[in-house]
Amino acid sequence: MDGLMRTRRTPSQAGLAGRARRRNVSGAFKVRPGRAGAIAGKRVLLVDDVLTTGATLSACTRALKRAGARQVDVLVLARVVRETDVTI
Repeated sequence: MDGLMRTRRTPSQAGLAGRARRRNVSGAFKVRPGRAGAIAGKRVLLVDDVLTTGATLSACTRALKRAGARQVDVLVLARVVRETDVTI
């Protein structure tokens, strides 16, 4: 279901650190008009292609929770791994 919509254009996230990414997408998503009834009280699965900092998924999750989603789960196909993220 296409339950979310972008409420404003946002600059590319490329090159932004975590805090800047969160600020960039803060409030940039909302539940589409007429879809809140399908979301309220439900468990929702968000699917994203790439997870970098999680800023976009967090913003989408907030919008879904505000619309009454009982639980939001996330499925990500790829994760950006930085050198500092890996311990060997």
